[in-house]
Amino acid sequence: MKNEAVRLQKYLSDCGIASRRKAEEMIIDGQVKVNGKKVELGTKIVPEKDIVTVNGKKVQQNDEKVYIMLHKPRGYITTMSDERDRKCVAQLVKDVGARVYPVGRLDRESEGLLLFTNDGEFANAITHPAKHIPKTYRVTIRPSITEEDITKLQLGIELDGRMTAPAEVLVIEKQEGRVVLEVTIYEGRNRQIRRMFESLDIEVARLKRISIGGVKLGMLQIGSWRNLDEREVRRLISATKGKNKSANN
Repeated sequence: MKNEAVRLQKYLSDCGIASRRKAEEMIIDGQVKVNGKKVELGTKIVPEKDIVTVNGKKVQQNDEKVYIMLHKPRGYITTMSDERDRKCVAQLVKDVGARVYPVGRLDRESEGLLLFTNDGEFANAITHPAKHIPKTYRVTIRPSITEEDITKLQLGIELDGRMTAPAEVLVIEKQEGRVVLEVTIYEGRNRQIRRMFESLDIEVARLKRISIGGVKLGMLQIGSWRNLDEREVRRLISATKGKNKSANN
């Protein structure tokens, strides 16, 4: 509907500038102006009438939605810019041809599947904690794990005074001093997988996300990206509506 007022952070997300949460931070930091004036969080705008700028550059709404996956390497932080000049994922998607931002995150030493888009509604649905999108990780641990520890992960681990949702745990490979697991979780707490194993005094040597909402990383090369096909986008949207119960089906 034309001339309809929308929240500024939603507009910035819809335009592919940043996720809603990051857009809120940018507004608070004074990076965003409406009609030449700094604004407060909660401001609403009329896109057809108001001029929005971010760091002096005019924001324009995107008509074409873009959905891609990146095979994030270790050593990159999940951000589109970094004041400390660390390696960030923006460097790996600069040739996409559209302004996209990450959907969720992977910590610096983790690798694997990371989604990007310029579709704010899609990003918000995927990352919303109430949606319980399944995410599957290949986890290499040292030195070993007991059946009791596996049961604890499956039932839930207490983090910050609150139990995690039950996880699915599958042993893939077991060697002397090293075990490879596939772990599926339905939440997105900060560094959740690593912290779950740390609570059991188990070292995570390598952590790789291989699936989100049934969409798999597959054979995509480290540091490379590709567009999601229509079926994959539909599958992710379906997962946000509770129609996809497993990340591996």
